[in-house]
Amino acid sequence: MVVLSSHVVQFSTTSLHGRPSMLKSHNHRGGNFVRCGIAEPSGQPAPMGQKTKYNDGVLEKVFMSLFAKKMEKFSVKDKKETKGKKKGLFDYDYDSFVNVSRGVMTGRNRLQQQEVVREFKKLFPPTKWAAEFNAALTVPFFHWLVGPSEVVEVEINGVKQRSGVHIKKCRYLENSGCVGMCVNMCKIPTQDFFTNEFGLPLTMIPNFEDMSCEMVYGQPPPSFEEDPVAKQPCFADVCSVANPNSSICPKLQA
Repeated sequence: MVVLSSHVVQFSTTSLHGRPSMLKSHNHRGGNFVRCGIAEPSGQPAPMGQKTKYNDGVLEKVFMSLFAKKMEKFSVKDKKETKGKKKGLFDYDYDSFVNVSRGVMTGRNRLQQQEVVREFKKLFPPTKWAAEFNAALTVPFFHWLVGPSEVVEVEINGVKQRSGVHIKKCRYLENSGCVGMCVNMCKIPTQDFFTNEFGLPLTMIPNFEDMSCEMVYGQPPPSFEEDPVAKQPCFADVCSVANPNSSICPKLQA
């Protein structure tokens, strides 16, 4: 397994939407420990338009299987798959997980896709501690889903706290290549779960230029209509269901 260097990751202080970024790199006693499973020789995510190679361990595959099996009951399955042998806990890989997600998207509009992902309960009150705790958990427990990330400092209502997560290049977005899947099956449901079900505000800011993402725990998300992602076009060159003739990804329209 190739591991990223432990130096602090630097990135622009201006977000993709022209707003000052809420995230700042933070040096924690000489460096940040980044857990990842990137298998690229450089140890860095592959360039835009190419899929990053990963070495997934047993724990990662268990998470993939659990999430895929949870979502599979809502997925429109391929006829060939329905005739095959039922998959076991270790029979899923990341491509299988993405395919299940794509099956959930098939035949559903934006709101219906988001509703599928809402199956959790409130656990913590929206405190600074809860925001920082969840940011810390995101890095080690969800690197299998989104790739390498690090906890960073953010400023919310004038208060600085370590409740931000910078995802260097989202594994889910680069493997699906689909703006609609990113927004409808990850960003909006995750924001909604933490904000409305979990009781902890969360804003996710995907960067469709380099496939990175900023997660800010403790920051209330904007409404979908006011969110810049609502106007995002398809990845015409990499998305299998893209509509290059549309100025907005069709899967973002109700």
